Amino acid sequence: MSDTGSLARLEREVVALPAQEQLRLVKHIMDQLRKSGAGEKRDLDWDELYGAGKSLWEGEDAQDYVNRVREDRECP
Repeated sequence: MSDTGSLARLEREVVALPAQEQLRLVKHIMDQLRKSGAGEKRDLDWDELYGAGKSLWEGEDAQDYVNRVREDRECP
């Protein structure tokens, strides 16, 4: 059976469970994810981003760039 089919089957089984059992299952899954470290926030190294957008405005006047970006954000 494909992964998609397995997931669909599991979803049907979960929906068929009573609400209390669904909550227990969610708690169990959350505990497992916490143990595995999934979803952990990691500190950003801002130095890695230095110069990342340089090519966006290369050769363009800074004020012209700002004006153009603001025009793109205006609501109709």
